Amino acid sequence: MLRRPVAWVVAVVLFAEALGVAALNWFLGVVVDRQDMSLAGLDPDTMSLSSKIGGVLFGLYFALCGLVALLVAVRNRPPAGFGRVLLISAAVVHALLGAFAWGLVGWPAFTFMVVVLALIVLMLMSYDRPVEPADAAPPAQAPGPESGDGDAGAPVTPPPAPTTP
Repeated sequence: MLRRPVAWVVAVVLFAEALGVAALNWFLGVVVDRQDMSLAGLDPDTMSLSSKIGGVLFGLYFALCGLVALLVAVRNRPPAGFGRVLLISAAVVHALLGAFAWGLVGWPAFTFMVVVLALIVLMLMSYDRPVEPADAAPPAQAPGPESGDGDAGAPVTPPPAPTTP
């Protein structure tokens, strides 16, 4: 089926993205540190340090999302609880980053973000329903009029509402 390969691809992409985001922000922090320029009176050392810390934290976030996707791929079971919330938040982050990338960077970055968003959503949706084995027995039917129980399966309707003249 398609579920496991998609989960593997999502895990690899999220790990690569974690490394890329952390490296990019670290590089930007180094550039700000070497420029030694102030932006609206902010200390360059503070901007450099905050860029590096933000990159590491954002990279760890994507790495944690990649770990959840890796566990989904290895176990072949849907993410539950915190892992599911984490993957949904990663999908929302990619949607927002895609919207910003369209205006700031261009369509290639937008396309990448939308593809990652689609992969995460596909992984979440493919594990949404439990897979039934082919040799499973059909589900038992509730008693109804065709089973000889009379009105047992008929829907109950409320009495008509009273009207005032």
